[in-house]
Amino acid sequence: MNLSFDDLKNFLEEKTDLYNRQDFIKDDPIQIPHSFSLKQDIEISGLLAATLAWGKRIIIINSSRKLMQLMDNQPYDFVMNHSYNDLKVFKNFKHRTYNSNDVIFFIKGLKSIYHEYNSLENAFAGNEPYVGIINFRTKMMQTAHEYRSEKHISNPAKGSAAKRLNMFLRWMVRKDKSNVDFGIWNNYKPSQLYIPLDVHSGRVARELGLLKRKQNDKKAVEELTAKLRVFDSNDPIKYDYALFGLGVFENF
Repeated sequence: MNLSFDDLKNFLEEKTDLYNRQDFIKDDPIQIPHSFSLKQDIEISGLLAATLAWGKRIIIINSSRKLMQLMDNQPYDFVMNHSYNDLKVFKNFKHRTYNSNDVIFFIKGLKSIYHEYNSLENAFAGNEPYVGIINFRTKMMQTAHEYRSEKHISNPAKGSAAKRLNMFLRWMVRKDKSNVDFGIWNNYKPSQLYIPLDVHSGRVARELGLLKRKQNDKKAVEELTAKLRVFDSNDPIKYDYALFGLGVFENF
């Protein structure tokens, strides 16, 4: 698809406006943190929903809801005050390869972080988002865990696109009049964020000539994000709505 710069920008803006609205929430995993008002509840439910965000969206949403129910729909209180016996409720939880052992690792790791900080925002601190993700991962890995659990926290240091964690950062950092994203963190500016690259947004980006790299890895994320910053240097990741919407809803 060959469009001029202006035509492509207008096309992306139009599609962003179409999907970046309140109606988007009801069919997206972002509805899970939107169920809460306490900052820490939003952070924990958002992180867990983002961590489960692979596969069909309805299954992701159902698994995330189930996880919140098992935490009495009070994720922060559960993380901070659970007992050994409380963790038994996760015995049969499973979402694809994410199982009860992974849930317990996340809960224990998050408890340790919240004992150190008042917000997960501090655990993601860094001079740019990929550094923040690595810092968060490093802190989580200080909690005893099975090796298999490590795959559920992406490692950009090894070239990972970190799609789910970049999506989580979009939720926490971006804010505009649509109020789909929360904008409750100030550790990064929206201009610093990276695109949450997945199979849908990658396919659309390549079709539009925005991405040449074939693999959906960290280099591809950096390439695509750089292109999007040309269209809007202050808020390039708003176009995630356009790319995702075109791929999922319009089969572009």
